[in-house]
Amino acid sequence: MTKITIGARGSKLSLAYVAKVKKLLINSNNELKEDDIDFKPIKTSGDLFNKTKISTIGGKHLFCKEIEESLLAKEIDIAVHSLKDMEANENEKLFIGAYIKRNDFRDAIISRKIKSLSDLKDGVKIGSSSRRRMLQLKKINSKISVINMRGNIDSRVKNIVKNNLDGVMLAAAGVKSLNLNEEIGFTFKSEDILPAVGQGVIAVQCRKDDKIKNLLKKINDIETSLCALAERKMLNTIGGDCETAVGGLAEITNKNLRLRAQLFSDNGEESFNYELTGRDVDAFSIGKSVGEKLLSLAGEKFKKK
Repeated sequence: MTKITIGARGSKLSLAYVAKVKKLLINSNNELKEDDIDFKPIKTSGDLFNKTKISTIGGKHLFCKEIEESLLAKEIDIAVHSLKDMEANENEKLFIGAYIKRNDFRDAIISRKIKSLSDLKDGVKIGSSSRRRMLQLKKINSKISVINMRGNIDSRVKNIVKNNLDGVMLAAAGVKSLNLNEEIGFTFKSEDILPAVGQGVIAVQCRKDDKIKNLLKKINDIETSLCALAERKMLNTIGGDCETAVGGLAEITNKNLRLRAQLFSDNGEESFNYELTGRDVDAFSIGKSVGEKLLSLAGEKFKKK
């Protein structure tokens, strides 16, 4: 078999995701051996400008841009991403060949002090670079201070003490993938904090015309792919950008898909919520309907980008 090269960011979290994908590929294909798969770390703009606010340099897609360029240039065969970092509009020459079974989709607070929702009191200081998280926290308690903080999970955890914070807010999936569960003080229920679209999902991308997509098909989790399809279609429909504060979560029970979504107004003062349940095979149309309803509810208070 020809060597397969996986490309991804070089962070500890990306390495954990790559190891997971590599193991799944080997286990699902008898012809593949450990030595058949290479890894190429790729520095992205998001990594290079890690002190700058994401929205000022072009948004979360900057964690994917250079990796996708390497894929298009055939320098790598497979790209591994956190789905929540990917734009809803995918390059027409590329294709997500596998959605890995979803990990924990919830948001968590890394803290020694905050152990419950009631601990989010007036004056509590939380680190986060996400506008969605900031506005959601403010809905819980308007007197919470949210301090802009970027960097990898390790550095954010270290900066809690350095920046005199009460905690930092992160995706539980990333924290757990690095075996840092003991650092979590509190995990939000999705009823209190709706996660980012695609949170907890690893996306494995390839070129549309590459036969390698047949390998990826074997490691694709159908339920996760349907949930991702609904969430990403909702995001695509509202036409948001990196500053859009939006949460979305699809879940499947007995072949029924329930999509919940929350969109904040451009000024952040209001939020609009909507949910829809239908057959899981109608994931695309459910996502589209939810996106259209959110736009209708928001009216002039949200401008489609």
